[in-house]
Order: sequence, then C-alpha cells, then structure tokens
Amino acid sequence: MAGSLPLDRAKKRTGFIMLLVAAGALALGFASVPLYRMFCQATGWNGTVQERLNAVAPGAVAGRFVNVRFDANTAPSLPWSFQPDQNVTHVAVGARQMVFFTAVNNSDHAITGSAAFNVTPPQAGQYFVKIQCFCFTEQTLKPHERVRMPVVFYVDPGFAKDPDANDIDEITLSYTFYPVAKPKTAG
Repeated sequence: MAGSLPLDRAKKRTGFIMLLVAAGALALGFASVPLYRMFCQATGWNGTVQERLNAVAPGAVAGRFVNVRFDANTAPSLPWSFQPDQNVTHVAVGARQMVFFTAVNNSDHAITGSAAFNVTPPQAGQYFVKIQCFCFTEQTLKPHERVRMPVVFYVDPGFAKDPDANDIDEITLSYTFYPVAKPKTAG
C-alpha cells in the first residue's frame, strides 16, 4: 500500500493539470471571438471594414471608381423590414459617400436590434472605411416605427495602388440585423 501513495499523488497532479488545461481551453474559446473581431477590424482581414469614427475622407483619386452594392438582411427571429434606399452607387475612390438604409419594426412592441456587417470581396475590406454607421450602436425601434439610418464611408486611396484590387470593380457592403436579448442602457 505504501507504493500506491506516490501513484495516487501523481494521478491527482495529472488530473489537476488536465483540469487547468481544460479551463484554459475554455477561456481561450470565449476570448477567441472578441480577439478575432479586434484582429479583423485592425487589419481588414476577411472582409472586415475599418471603422474610424469621425474620420475625414482623404479626397477622390483621379480616374479610379468602384461600384458599391448594398445588401440588407434580418435574422428570422427579428420582425423588422430592412433595406437600402439604393442598391448600388458609383463611388470615386477616396471620396466621402453617404447612403441610407430604412428599417421598420413590424411588431406591436419595441425591439432592439444590432447590425453585423461584412464587405466582399474580402481583399476590399481593408480599404472600406466607415466614418458613421448605425451598426456602431444598438437600434431600438418602437412598434411600427420606420427609421432611415445613414452610413458614411469612403474607399481608402490605397485601394487604387493595390495590385490585388486592380480587377475589383464592385464592392458589396452587407448588413444583417439581429435581435438583442438584453439591450444596453444609456447611463
């Protein structure tokens, strides 16, 4: 029996180490989503746009234009109608643009939604800069309320110099609104 005591202690130590590894993996799993989001926003990787609140557009690049197409969706659990006021606009690279989306709450009670967004093709995401967007904050619509929401953006002039973007003549900005279970409160 005396020989089994060190073996029991070794098993407990191994079990404790495995528990720590599992807890670390779980913590990394929870942290991976915000870390991935920060990485994508910082680099524009995988079609994630740059967000520069109140930035100033640098000005149009002579001779370089791109069409920007707008896509609007809602989660099946959100009883809203949501659409762009225009489906596509012709944009001078570097020039500031403003477009509007319209959302309607089709329910009989107030609902808060949050918009997720993406840009395709993915290599264009690093050059798509949003200055003002309804997607920066949660949106609460009263019963049957209709709102027009602006998006102010520009396509960074670096787009015109990037050889990987030479063949890109259309960028799609896509939004999907999701219901917010516990809206953030001001205060």
